[in-house]
Amino acid sequence: MRKFHVVAPYEPAGDQGQAIDKLAEGFFRGDKYQTLKGVTGSGKTFTMAKIIERVQRPTLIISHNKTLSAQLYREFKSFFPDNAVEYFVSYYDYYQPEAYVPARDLYIEKDASINDEIDRLRLAATYSLMERRDVIVVATVSCIYGLGMPDLYKEMRIHIEKGQALDTHKLAEQLVSLQYKRNDAILERGNFRIRGDVVEIFPAYMETDEAYKIELDWDVVARIRRINAISGNTSEELDETVIYPARHFVVPKNMLLDATANIQKELDERLEELHAQNKVLEAERLKTRTTYDIEMMKEMGYCPGIENYSGPIAGRTRGEPPATLLHYFPDDFLCMIDEAHVTVSQIGAMYEGDRSRKQNLIDFGFRLPSALDNRPLKFEEFRKKLNQVIYVSATPRADEIKQSSQVVEQLIRPTGLLDPVVDVRPSEGQMEDIYKEIKARIAKNERSLVLTLTKKMAEDLTDYLTGLSLKVRYIHSEVETFERVELLKGLRSGEFDVLIGINLLREGIDLPEVSYIAILDADKIGFLRSATSLIQIIGRAARNSNGTVVMYADRMSDAMKEALTETQRRRELQESYNKEHNITPTTIAKAVEDILVRRETDAHEDAKVELEALKKSANLFAPAQRHKLIAALKKEMGEAADKLEYERAAALRDQITEIQNQYGE
Repeated sequence: MRKFHVVAPYEPAGDQGQAIDKLAEGFFRGDKYQTLKGVTGSGKTFTMAKIIERVQRPTLIISHNKTLSAQLYREFKSFFPDNAVEYFVSYYDYYQPEAYVPARDLYIEKDASINDEIDRLRLAATYSLMERRDVIVVATVSCIYGLGMPDLYKEMRIHIEKGQALDTHKLAEQLVSLQYKRNDAILERGNFRIRGDVVEIFPAYMETDEAYKIELDWDVVARIRRINAISGNTSEELDETVIYPARHFVVPKNMLLDATANIQKELDERLEELHAQNKVLEAERLKTRTTYDIEMMKEMGYCPGIENYSGPIAGRTRGEPPATLLHYFPDDFLCMIDEAHVTVSQIGAMYEGDRSRKQNLIDFGFRLPSALDNRPLKFEEFRKKLNQVIYVSATPRADEIKQSSQVVEQLIRPTGLLDPVVDVRPSEGQMEDIYKEIKARIAKNERSLVLTLTKKMAEDLTDYLTGLSLKVRYIHSEVETFERVELLKGLRSGEFDVLIGINLLREGIDLPEVSYIAILDADKIGFLRSATSLIQIIGRAARNSNGTVVMYADRMSDAMKEALTETQRRRELQESYNKEHNITPTTIAKAVEDILVRRETDAHEDAKVELEALKKSANLFAPAQRHKLIAALKKEMGEAADKLEYERAAALRDQITEIQNQYGE
């Protein structure tokens, strides 16, 4: 078995070492819950990586949104280049769940757009968990939703080895039952083709260009190769291989037939209930739809919305929890919950919202009662499935602290940077004060953030400060994701000096150039001005040695008191550590810029290599082929942007421009 091994150009610094030691000891001691309370910029991700290296257990890392999950995935990929680091998030680019609105007699059909690359990454995660133990899966709360049974997923895999007798017709039937499609012309992900004595299979979970080529000699496997699906070149000779299903929801035919009998029985019982309630329309609606689905399952082995029948298909009793990603992990796994103060609450809220929507569908004859069993885990079910947990947060909630056998603080930043100075000033005359502070930062080539409570106020304040000849931009939920990243980069590079927003906690990037943060209406009661939010906001200025936060308020709220007390406590400990170790805090801005430049360079190199391969397959002097290639690149650029790979998207954009300039549009 491969061991987890962290590859990094640095060793633990500050108080990272003691945090790693204490949490690893707690894990080996058998502690169920522990908390890592680390300040912004203290290197919590590196600490998490070193803990995984120490305990050597398969690990699930849960984050509360796709943006932060993508960041964690990239970071852990770089820390563990020799291990399986996987990414498991919702594969919908767009998702409109099935719903019924009784007040308007409006039925909304399910509508979704699936991201093929994220679908592959999800399948790659379960494939890795089946095949090895050195696996880290970075996931969002989608990991608590029904996924298909791991036992069946493993049982239905196809094992092929050299010297084995193999009937290509039977193999084709097996592959179809695993939801693979036969396409003898083009080899694409999730497809296979058979040409004489050669079978080529492109597993749904493999890297974009990896497939298997199986050569037969008189119905005996003579050779197995891993090949590049585009070029056909061999990358590895194999003695054996295993093909896993192309979807998570796969069921053997005999089990599916048994399930259809159970679904029919449930339908008959439900129709009796509806007729007894004189709900003739609902009964007819349910009968038509369910009968059609049963026929589809019998004939095709699948039907649209088959997940609504996951309970009867799996043979679960009513109310029994579904199989989820957690069920694919071995019993001794480690779970780390990042930004636990948000993520835990989000996990707890999933079940009720899902149930209320489905109950309407059942009551009005759109679904059978068993559709309720296609659901996320309840919070207690989620907790029971966990082995050992480490909560990771700068501001853990009281519940996490109470549960934890120990709360390990990580307050010292490897850079020696302190928590910022926090000042409270009256709201009267705040605009003049903010203008003066911003001008002082501009003189030092530093940046500023201003936090408002509403979108309208953010936009109005932007107009006001722009009128004072300042370079200002605003950011909020209506700003497109791609544009948000460009705005943050623009702030850092000095295209403008001030960024105004409502809640800049989740933008997912460090801003070391920011030395001044203004918090308007700091004394207002609510989530945006809670103690947790204020502490998180203050942490945004902790990347700069001159960091200062000013709260504009007319009174001292309890949340402000708590935030100020905690910040001062941390600052005193940090100053004491720096004095003891003779450390002078310095702003590290260049290192982060270098990372951005390196990512951009890598993305351009990757795009260039891919483009060269595409150019060989198309005659760029032929307008039709050139148009087809540009359309394919634009599609890929859009997909890269959807996956938050903005450097790659920009590189593809540049390649498209190059083709158009060289060969014409």
